[in-house]
Amino acid sequence: MTHATLYHNPRCSTSRHALELLRERGVEPTIVEYLKNPPSRDELRRIAQATGEPLRALLRTKQPEYLEQGLDNPALTDDQLLDAMLATPVLINRPIVVTPKGARLGRPLERILEVL
Repeated sequence: MTHATLYHNPRCSTSRHALELLRERGVEPTIVEYLKNPPSRDELRRIAQATGEPLRALLRTKQPEYLEQGLDNPALTDDQLLDAMLATPVLINRPIVVTPKGARLGRPLERILEVL
């Protein structure tokens, strides 16, 4: 059985489906409800690095706060993006699955299978 951590929002259907998919594969993940217990700055940075994608890929661009905070500005640094994500955790996209093989944002959902 693979150890996995799921950064999860139980109100999000995609996040619920990710949990279901993991369990169907015999993986009972450690669940982090990131809206209640947001990851630290270092954790977010490590997660982004483990995905192999830029930090910006972990931003939820459909949240009103994304535009309200001017996060669509491509000149913002990773530190500025991290500040926004830490101050407003709803901006962290989900679901994110982290395993010893790496991390994946589950959009599309099947991407999490890459790290199992």
